[in-house]
Amino acid sequence: MSHPVPTSSAAVLERPAAGAGAAETQTAARVTEQPQPQARAANGADYDVAVIGSGPGGYVSAIRAAQLGLKVAIVEKGHMGGTCLNVGCIPTKAMLSSVEALATARRGKDFGFTAGDVQPDYSAMTKRRDKIVEQLRGGVGMLMRKNQIEVVNGAAKFKSAHELEISANGGAARRLTAANVIIATGSVVSKPPIPGADLEGVVNSDQLLALPKVPKSMAVIGAGAVGLEWGDIFHELGTKITVIEMVNRILPPADAEVAQELARSFQKKGFDLLTGVGVKGIEKKNGMLSVRYGKEGGPEQTVEAEVVLIATGRWPFTDGLGLENAGIQLERRSIPVNEQMQTRVKGVYAIGDVTPGPLLAHVASKGGEVAAEAIAGHTAKMDYHVIPSCVYTSPEVAWVGLTQEEATERHGEVKVGKFPFRVMGRAIASGFREGFMKVIAEPKYGEILGVHMIGAHVTDLIAEATLAMAMEATVEEIFHTIHAHPTLPEIFQEATLDAWERAIHKG
Repeated sequence: MSHPVPTSSAAVLERPAAGAGAAETQTAARVTEQPQPQARAANGADYDVAVIGSGPGGYVSAIRAAQLGLKVAIVEKGHMGGTCLNVGCIPTKAMLSSVEALATARRGKDFGFTAGDVQPDYSAMTKRRDKIVEQLRGGVGMLMRKNQIEVVNGAAKFKSAHELEISANGGAARRLTAANVIIATGSVVSKPPIPGADLEGVVNSDQLLALPKVPKSMAVIGAGAVGLEWGDIFHELGTKITVIEMVNRILPPADAEVAQELARSFQKKGFDLLTGVGVKGIEKKNGMLSVRYGKEGGPEQTVEAEVVLIATGRWPFTDGLGLENAGIQLERRSIPVNEQMQTRVKGVYAIGDVTPGPLLAHVASKGGEVAAEAIAGHTAKMDYHVIPSCVYTSPEVAWVGLTQEEATERHGEVKVGKFPFRVMGRAIASGFREGFMKVIAEPKYGEILGVHMIGAHVTDLIAEATLAMAMEATVEEIFHTIHAHPTLPEIFQEATLDAWERAIHKG
């Protein structure tokens, strides 16, 4: 991962003015220039900044603070890199890459070759996964050394707003002081009150990494990104997957049309998708786990599985932090912050999953940059208007901005452009024709309000859409931009043309 080189001025995020321009057009952060602050004194503290947690929010904030000339310490009780690197984003994507290669090899005849009887080696896949995690973990450590950031191993607890007690296993507690503290403790898997959730074989996404073998069947409780990604992984490895979701469709945050397309794809592959039902309990019967589910007030049904994955979301992690000693109060489990990520206590900041914002690694990283720059005297502000979301299933799903339902509710009339991958030359040549892109635009000026896509590599394609929205681009500015041929990004050009009923290649 590369990081910006400090200059004589810093980019600052400014929230658009309140009113129609901010709320209705989904305007993105604007960049202004601010002078570099003068050297700061630590006011007698050990450090200018102490960061609690080394995930994608914590280590990024530590690096940015060090780049700005501040003396920084980062406190970590576990492995460097936090949840994302060690048990979340990275290991999941490593496994997904393995099963994607497996699926492609099994389709050898479609590409003109015979691969024979291709079989997965689960042990080899997990070793590859762990090697990737270890490599990236070492990379974070290298970045700490390069930026002269002191790494303090142990669990941090506030003794006061600017004093931390660090407890390490088998070692004496250490105290350190900091003029500013950034809380970047992330989140933990949620624990819904499901009877039987503590039975052997019932696991969360963290515990799933330790699964010794591929189960013959798995019930996944929760049809969000985590549940669907792990379900897709084990389906490709030969596991019978049943997904149980309380909401009446899978992937509730996504655009309804995109979620419906993903459901069709999963059902075609053999998934059982049970939506609009709640889990009543889990029991052990004849060596299997029996999950009881049903609609509110309706009859109960059961599904049996070797393993049950509870994937019902995550909660901010604040246990044992001693927040009360710093004068910080929680609101709905989260730490409230302002646009500069500062809590209600001066000199104490919070970023990432522990705050009320979206629980996404890239949001944590940006929040970390904002907090560090605010501490250094810049006027950086966090803006949540344009944030991409990615789901790494097969096919992939990605979106940014308003869904069609949200845009219609907010604006009334909207323009919608839609284009399929199946007629695109690059998609046909690559052998992955499934899915489409949908662009939602304001009808008068054509400003893009949302972009939603499902298909191969759309988690990469979303970057252009995110930049377009951040720059307040119109559909005309996109379709007048020459896109290379044959490439997958051409679909953005065609979808924006379709919003104006001008698509070239639409039959």
